[in-house]
Amino acid sequence: MQGVIAFFQNSFDVIINYGIPFVLTLSIVVFVHEFGHFWVARRCGVKVLSFSIGMGPEIFGFTDKLGTRWRFSLLPVGGYVQMFGDADPASATVDEQAKAMPDAEKRHAFFAQNVYKRIAIIFAGPAMNYIFAFVLLLGMFTFLGVPSQPAIVDTVTPGSAAEVAGIQPGDKILSTDGVAIKNFAQLQRRAIFNDGTPMDLVIERHGAVQHIAVTPKLIETTDRLGNPAKLRRIGISATTKTESYEPVGFVGAITETFEFIGNFTQDTITVISQMIRGTRSTEDLGGPLRIAKIAGDIAKTRDIGWYLDFLVRISLSLGFVNLLPIPLLDGGHIFFYLLEAARRRPMSERFQEYASRVGLGIVLSLMMFTLWNDAVFMKFWPH
Repeated sequence: MQGVIAFFQNSFDVIINYGIPFVLTLSIVVFVHEFGHFWVARRCGVKVLSFSIGMGPEIFGFTDKLGTRWRFSLLPVGGYVQMFGDADPASATVDEQAKAMPDAEKRHAFFAQNVYKRIAIIFAGPAMNYIFAFVLLLGMFTFLGVPSQPAIVDTVTPGSAAEVAGIQPGDKILSTDGVAIKNFAQLQRRAIFNDGTPMDLVIERHGAVQHIAVTPKLIETTDRLGNPAKLRRIGISATTKTESYEPVGFVGAITETFEFIGNFTQDTITVISQMIRGTRSTEDLGGPLRIAKIAGDIAKTRDIGWYLDFLVRISLSLGFVNLLPIPLLDGGHIFFYLLEAARRRPMSERFQEYASRVGLGIVLSLMMFTLWNDAVFMKFWPH
């Protein structure tokens, strides 16, 4: 009996500590994404049949005055906006009955819009994720400032790449590979996304400037939440132990926001290319279980700034992934519409059907792979 009670108690704790933060986080970024599709579709004269947060059977919802069914569904792993004339929520196929409708009714269907309107509607989802991240970052940088931790070496880890290269306490890092270093976090980022090639550091030591070549080592460490991680490190720590924030004003915050989003997008492309080339392990790919764990761990800290930073990164990730030219994803639709614009006629329905099947296979394979990675990461399954 005690075992049963303990099981239900543990299950309840998991739901409260991890399930709720996960559903909240995913619901926010999915709502933002789908609202982008919804908002532009309505302005293009397209009727929206349903707006769903989550997949599967509806739990509860309501219908607005324009006939859109707003619903919360059982499985909190995505969402969709289904538009008039579509046979499925992914807009992969056209409803045959809608094709036979009179032009007066058909003009409100998604498939009846010109190719540029369709591109705008599809692009609006990922774009809204980026806009949402921009607004959050702008607010954080405006009111909190930007992290300011000087890139001055305090300690050098014995046996590290820094020690081998001859870096010493008191050295000030001025640039890496020609890129100026403003703070220690920027130096860390350059090391983390390095692919194992030497970095050219320009340092200032006792007033003299010199070049030092250092190759970051891949080491097993822990992230800020105490989770195991394999990251490339130089092997130095900064002079300032506690991170402080520097006010930058509204104009400075705009610049910092663009720089953050640009760096995040560039880093994402770098990681994908390194995985394709085999210079980075694919175990870094995480899925819903890892997102749930991180969301729950951050929620436990009750640090709203940290959570907003996490929300920004999830929103940018969702926007970026959906722009990949994979059938079924927004990027796949946009790619086909661009081909249609160039050819001045749509791709054949048979071709789009086969492409959708391939896209579904790719998406499902990625989902299964990330779930496997999550199981290994959370020690549900031995590596």
